Amino acid sequence: MNTVATKARRASATLTVFLKEVRENLRDRRTILSAFITGPLLGPLLFVMLINVQVNQQLDKADKPLHVPVIGAQYAPHLIDALKEGGVVPDAAVADPGQAVVKQDADVALRIGAHYGEAWRKGEPVQVEVFYDSSRRDTDSAVERVQKLVETYARQQGAMRLVARGLSPGTAWPVQVATRDQATPQSRAVLMFAMLPYFFVITLFMGGMPLAIDLTAGERERQSLEPLFANPVVRRKILTGKLAAICAFSFASLAITLLAFAVVGQFIPAEKLGMELDLGWHFAGIVLLLMLPLVLLLASLQTLVAAFAKSYREAQTYISLLMMVPLIPSALLAFLPVKPLPWMYMVPLLGQNLGIMQQLRGEGISMEQLGLCLAGTLAAALVVIGITAQQYRSERLAISG
Repeated sequence: MNTVATKARRASATLTVFLKEVRENLRDRRTILSAFITGPLLGPLLFVMLINVQVNQQLDKADKPLHVPVIGAQYAPHLIDALKEGGVVPDAAVADPGQAVVKQDADVALRIGAHYGEAWRKGEPVQVEVFYDSSRRDTDSAVERVQKLVETYARQQGAMRLVARGLSPGTAWPVQVATRDQATPQSRAVLMFAMLPYFFVITLFMGGMPLAIDLTAGERERQSLEPLFANPVVRRKILTGKLAAICAFSFASLAITLLAFAVVGQFIPAEKLGMELDLGWHFAGIVLLLMLPLVLLLASLQTLVAAFAKSYREAQTYISLLMMVPLIPSALLAFLPVKPLPWMYMVPLLGQNLGIMQQLRGEGISMEQLGLCLAGTLAAALVVIGITAQQYRSERLAISG
């Protein structure tokens, strides 16, 4: 009976700390704005707005006539006619086409040499120079459009030359490449939403950060930790209650974000780009499951870092630097794509990143991969909790300054 009563008192102490911290932070407007509004709601809205603006700009450029400065247009009238049929409007020549592109006076420019007509009549190869700036992402569609028109015209004229000489046009192309794109409309969505896993992790991070700082460094600075530790309650129970409060806010923040994406995701014009995007309830459920142990890991990490800080402001600095860690897996997969191996799912953050990307691609995640991801992250979380518990046993934690 005594054992049961002791366990009940311990559970009651943990619950009391949890309810106290949740209640106090729900009264803090800054915490509510950060955990439930600014990141979870404003982030998805801005994300969708930026994508819509980018897609619509590209589609508008593809549909509207493309104005291109052409130097030497008089030397190749047939090529100019072909460009006009493709929606290109030849503009007046510029003195320096390279500078016109660099200074963004034009997206792309053409230059036709004075020897074009003579070489054409002799049946010799002719050269058309295309000027563009590859560092300008907004001009990719315009450059590709002009290049395809010029290349199509070149192939047509080459075929006509062969026919005039009594040869089959296939003579010039003894090998034909037949491309077979295996990408599905859903897997192509990864090209645009590769940073979505990082966005979810940062939402978790931001949701619990105000509590993690305030419940340790903040209370230490206000000198309210010492009276709390003076109570006849095991420090571990106090830590458990605080971690539970941080986890609750982080999880709620992620849930709101996923709900927001499920709603605003319907307004992403993915179909206009030949993509298929599913951010519905099934996707949200898998993400929540993958993130469960990560909620605990990030909460314990933030609490541990805040425990080493001597003031609220110092804790903010340390945890802001810690926020860069979740960027590493997303950056690695974006710049160094790798084939997922079983052990990778056991690495915290990397496993979640891989799992979410597989869901975006429509491939799904197997039970083995899910189990490895949950087990690896949970093991790391338990290790960090153990280290944090040791820090909470120190009497110096309660002393400010």
